[in-house]
Amino acid sequence: VPALATERRFAQRLRERLEEEQLLDGRYQLQQVPGGRVALPVLQEKLARLCLPAGMPCELLRIQEPVPCRAARRRTPARELRDQLRRLLGGPWSEELERDVPRAWQRHGDLVLLPEDSFKAAPWERLGSALWETVASALGARRVARRGRVMPDGMRTPSVTLLLGQDGWVEHVDNGIRYTFDVTKCMFSPGNITEKLRVASLPCSGEVLVDLYAGIGYFTLPFLVHAGAAFVHACEWNSHAVEALHRALVLNGVQDRCHVHAGDSRQLELRDVADRVNLGLIPSSEEGWPVACRVLKKDRGGVLHIHHNVETRPAPAPPQTPAPPAERGSPEAAGSGGEAQHPAGHGGKEVLGARLRPEWQRWAEAAAARIRGLLAELHGRPWRTSVLHIEAVKSYAPHVHHLVLDLECRPVLP
Repeated sequence: VPALATERRFAQRLRERLEEEQLLDGRYQLQQVPGGRVALPVLQEKLARLCLPAGMPCELLRIQEPVPCRAARRRTPARELRDQLRRLLGGPWSEELERDVPRAWQRHGDLVLLPEDSFKAAPWERLGSALWETVASALGARRVARRGRVMPDGMRTPSVTLLLGQDGWVEHVDNGIRYTFDVTKCMFSPGNITEKLRVASLPCSGEVLVDLYAGIGYFTLPFLVHAGAAFVHACEWNSHAVEALHRALVLNGVQDRCHVHAGDSRQLELRDVADRVNLGLIPSSEEGWPVACRVLKKDRGGVLHIHHNVETRPAPAPPQTPAPPAERGSPEAAGSGGEAQHPAGHGGKEVLGARLRPEWQRWAEAAAARIRGLLAELHGRPWRTSVLHIEAVKSYAPHVHHLVLDLECRPVLP
């Protein structure tokens, strides 16, 4: 949302001027911005009419996540969308039409990405571009697109149709990192935000990292921007994702600390360079394990972050034995049952507060043994592998969890 930022002492004067010229965007609150200033949201379509009084210092900026005013919060975007569509149709409203109107969507800056099953009924077709202009107006967007099925081409290429607007390039901000991509050619997965936050907090200062499945930079950028990696080799075979990654590296000012290797990571010629390797591919990154072993520093090893989908049997229901009153809700009672507590993950009730399941531990130990064997075969001497952590990222499907294994790999010294 565009906004004008000014000093506090000028804020009321500027607000009165914007209201007088009907330029203030009443859907959003005034917000504090760095430098002790106040930002006043303005209407995008009326920016050309903006004429400020002389001597009033202000700056035009964009607020990535504006805070709705109380009135706007009471009248939800979904309700506003339905009301405007009813007026546009000017005819009877049926259950079929109601099912076609989405109640949720993705927002990327000024672009709204609608679900695949939106507006498929016949009555919508006769509205033409007026439909998408109404959707954009109701949802406070300038561009509208609709998702289709992900193509089974090994690159998870989205089938997205741009319905209103000239191009699909958008910018998305997570944890202070600017990602950019074309929604018609690349996917953005919000479900792995907890893992992006976690890797951003890892102590990687001075390390060289290899990201074998970089995509648009989901993990490459947090390692560079927040974790302090000295250098990242980012591998990606999707040319559209490579372009997006190059743009994002420049946006975040870290292009000098990253080399993008375009092509199949299984053919990567790097060896003996990495302190850390990220294998962020699901349902399995196993095809990349030999490459990860080759790029690890042969004299000191390092850490692998191995992503994998692990099937978990449904946990049996606990016996309904009432606990003594003193134990209910006590810290001592939490975690009883003989299983190690696991940090909360993200993405569903099955993962939130998840325990370290036996299937997860068995998979981690099997992966550690396989990696140990690959390293010993590669270097002709024994290695040790240690499970540092198992992170539950999200529920991928019923009883299937997206996990990340942090595995420390070190050569056994003679």
